[in-house]
Amino acid sequence: MSALRQPPREKPPMLLPPIRTDHSNAFAHNTMRVRLPAIIDEVLARNPDYPAAIQRRAQALSEEIASGAPIPALDSAAAPDFRQWEAARQRQRQLASGDLTWHNAEWFFAETYAYRCLVAAVRWRENGRDPFLPHKREELQGAALWQLLETAGAPAADGQAELARAVEFALWGNRIDLSYAAAKDRGTAISRDDLLVDDRADLLAYMTAHTEGAVIIVADNAGSELAMDLALIDCLLRGGAERVMLYLKVHPTFVSDATPVDFWQLLTAMAARGGNAAALAGRLRAAWGLERLRVLPHPFWNSSDFLWQLPLELRRHLNRARLVIIKGDANYRRALGDCIPPAHTATAAALSYLDAPLLCLRTLKSDPVIGLPSAALAAQLDQREPDWRVNGKYGLIQFKARSSKSQ
Repeated sequence: MSALRQPPREKPPMLLPPIRTDHSNAFAHNTMRVRLPAIIDEVLARNPDYPAAIQRRAQALSEEIASGAPIPALDSAAAPDFRQWEAARQRQRQLASGDLTWHNAEWFFAETYAYRCLVAAVRWRENGRDPFLPHKREELQGAALWQLLETAGAPAADGQAELARAVEFALWGNRIDLSYAAAKDRGTAISRDDLLVDDRADLLAYMTAHTEGAVIIVADNAGSELAMDLALIDCLLRGGAERVMLYLKVHPTFVSDATPVDFWQLLTAMAARGGNAAALAGRLRAAWGLERLRVLPHPFWNSSDFLWQLPLELRRHLNRARLVIIKGDANYRRALGDCIPPAHTATAAALSYLDAPLLCLRTLKSDPVIGLPSAALAAQLDQREPDWRVNGKYGLIQFKARSSKSQ
């Protein structure tokens, strides 16, 4: 059995049907019919020097996704991960009513697989050229990222206050998602009611009582969000964390999701910036040299698997950690099975299938959400702001302590 398709040690307590790309969920359907094709079209517009064959292949992918064409297999000769993705595609074929198309699949599979198909279309494995590099470079060259980094690095009253602040900056950095303008355009300016759940008091108490083991961060976006993650990593290391493991994507995906190349490019830009940014880059490079900071790409985070389908060794690694920080919307969907439970479902109950202590930092850019203090709050938001689940305004800081004896 493939390493990416091992059976779960424990299934989640709630297994609701995942969101699908048909008309049953307007946001998912619009993503596949409109947003994703537009992203591919923009890739071609920003990379006009791609060879004609690549342009034709990517344009065909855009049109097929927009029209709801059948979902094809990858080219097995050019895809070392062919078996994993084909197993996932065949499972989707069994679940589909009729032919499996871009508009009648489970959304999490369709979206992750679409980006994998784009990587194949631009021949990334052959040329190493990130199709989203122009998007990412533009953010690094702008002023907002550097202003945010300076603000995040301002002195704090003490270590606990610094960690609490670093966690919040790491949360709001998640708004800067280059695949979703509705969130990105809001920036990191927040109002008092933007934070729907704030479990930092429980987190700080836990971190004070539990000092051994690595902190694992499953990253989301490059650029501004990754810069905030690096500020958080620095805070954790200076606060005595034994080691921080930063999990990144193996290949470019979701436009701005961070890869190891993005990590090193950001450190290089920080060093060139001088001042506090360069000092932070220097500390992180030193920590990497001492192996207190590890930068770990893993194919699971590019896959269409849910979090309870972790490969056994990765599951064990997470379960031994002092803390696992899950960043961003797609990783949150992965943790919940991309379903829509009642919004007041308890975080600890929904995520109890993983023993690891979890901290979820996510701004809302899709329908799944748990952990709200009451059903009444969700009802109020539904009435006052019908798009509150997807407009990128609201944020969650959700903590779940260790579920049971370590595995």
